[in-house]
Amino acid sequence: MKHDKGALLLIVQLIFLFALFILDWIYQPQGIVRGALFAALIAVTVIHLYVRYRFTARLKTMAAALRRAMQGNMNTRLLANDDRHLDEVIFSINELIEQLAKVHVRTIRSEAARKSLLSNISHDIRTPLTSIIGYADALKDDIAASSEEKERYLDILSGKAVALKELIDEIFELAKLDADEIPLKPETLDFAEIVRESVIGFLPELKKYEIELKVDIPEEACSIVADRVSTLRIVTNLIKNAVEHGKDGKVLGIELAEAADKYRLLVWDRGSGISPDDLPRVFERMYRTDRARNPSGQGSGLGLAIAKALAEKHSGTLWAESEPGVKTTFGFAIPKRGPASRD
Repeated sequence: MKHDKGALLLIVQLIFLFALFILDWIYQPQGIVRGALFAALIAVTVIHLYVRYRFTARLKTMAAALRRAMQGNMNTRLLANDDRHLDEVIFSINELIEQLAKVHVRTIRSEAARKSLLSNISHDIRTPLTSIIGYADALKDDIAASSEEKERYLDILSGKAVALKELIDEIFELAKLDADEIPLKPETLDFAEIVRESVIGFLPELKKYEIELKVDIPEEACSIVADRVSTLRIVTNLIKNAVEHGKDGKVLGIELAEAADKYRLLVWDRGSGISPDDLPRVFERMYRTDRARNPSGQGSGLGLAIAKALAEKHSGTLWAESEPGVKTTFGFAIPKRGPASRD
């Protein structure tokens, strides 16, 4: 084990001084011995001063490197030397700088995502508001030629207002998820029953679009421990996404199966599908694969992001697979034993 060189040198220096004092006081050594002792003392003192100088210079170098890191140069790293105690400090500082670099990168990405999200939100709020104002002005100015046309304007106004409310509700829900302000109330649930309940809510819409429903849900209970409202929201969002973007395929599939220590829900459709370039981004906030060819867009683009955040809170996972024009599948896996209850 290496020792503190400065401390060792000081000890040697004290020993020499003590020896010199004893010999000078008791034995009265010859001048040559006295001179050798004084020379050794001077040499030890000089070496000690040199070591202290190097140590001080090293500290100044470390301080300069830390200032560079504080100013944003996250590539700065301190070099180790043969001082064990100082090397421990250097390794810790380098680890801290590396962590700060990761935080810095995440901050940049988060800021870019925030700006993109705000841009999309402002666009998606402004578009229906502009439409609402336009139809309201048309009704106020009696532009509608007949009562039927007025009814149509009112239906459009109502639809736009409902869509705007849904968007605002989802923005607030996502904000609460980010702030961890949505408390979960875990309880024992039948996942199969949750899926059936979600499917029943879409039957009128499936009938409206003449979509064939193919269901494969076990008759026996599929017990999980989860928050009921959040689990319903996850399943509902997946089905809603499949209906909105896959209704042209005229088929909706719901499959629930047991797999090892979890249950796997698959929601699939035979719509136009998702391109390989878009597939990795489908769970991003406000990301819509059909924006280019359908500027009006369907949905807020937040449903899948909300579903993913809720799934992760239940130690679950979401994924997507798509063969454009053939089949698109969204999967949700949740453990048979959910996360521990939260106070």
